[in-house]
Amino acid sequence: MSNRICAFNFKAFYKIVVIQRMKIFSFFLICMITSFSSVGQTIFKNTNKILSERWLIHDDSTQLLKVMPYKPVYILFANYTTDINKRPTSPNPENTVPTATDFYNTEFKFQLSFKSRVAKKIFGNQIGGDLWVGYTQSSRWQLYSASISRPFRETNYEPELMLVFPTPYKIFGFDGVLSGIGINHQSNGKSDPFSRSWNRVVLQFGWERPSWSVVLRPWWRLPEDDIDDSNPDIQDFIGRGELLSTFSKGRHDLSVVAKHSLRGGSKNRGSVRLDYAFKILDNLQILAQVFHGYGENLIDYNHKQTTFGVGISIIQW
Repeated sequence: MSNRICAFNFKAFYKIVVIQRMKIFSFFLICMITSFSSVGQTIFKNTNKILSERWLIHDDSTQLLKVMPYKPVYILFANYTTDINKRPTSPNPENTVPTATDFYNTEFKFQLSFKSRVAKKIFGNQIGGDLWVGYTQSSRWQLYSASISRPFRETNYEPELMLVFPTPYKIFGFDGVLSGIGINHQSNGKSDPFSRSWNRVVLQFGWERPSWSVVLRPWWRLPEDDIDDSNPDIQDFIGRGELLSTFSKGRHDLSVVAKHSLRGGSKNRGSVRLDYAFKILDNLQILAQVFHGYGENLIDYNHKQTTFGVGISIIQW
């Protein structure tokens, strides 16, 4: 009997501790190899601090379909929230979770993102017009909640198709860089009642000056049938546009992303996120991230919280 108990305890220990740590180690190993290998240096090259360089505005020599950085790529070892969403809700009753889950307030969070130019100067040399595809994926992993088997609480998938034009002009000391229009899909890939998704037409305008860039992205949500809409009021929480401001100097990267519903009264909602990264070795940066407001991720689109995270970054804006 005692041998059986010992065998069982060893298996449980191995499953919970050793296997979980192997998964974590494997994930970190892949990230580090990607960051420091020649392939990773090519894909996640972090020297293009200028917005025009990131979008190849003056570069016709780069080959099509080359994978390039898009949004930040990072790992937050600990991302603490002041109010974890234990029971997600929605105006659609099919998307209101009936029972709460005892999630832990600190999660492991990471994001991957890249883009690639698939066609250039579609409308000729004078007008231009580059076609880009982009993909971003971010996850919230309940790594520290052993009592509920450490599930992935939320993963968001975001493919995009973007048409970008160069816009050479000056305004308030900034150089006009680009304007564009695109189609954006974002979803969490879950079934009801946890399903969340929306599709948008997104406009994009970008300006820059040395070490500083600003990007404005207003959008219009594509309508859905009421019965199929898992989050009908998402624009009143996440917003109808965002403003991104980034500053880079030496080893320091600072960015602020603000979103707003563009409505007043009870619908006056939005969010702000602040990221600070400090380079310590090649592409590797120490990262601190603070978020406040609605829509930190899709399942939390109508849930207000403040989060604080620390980790490492390979790419910033």
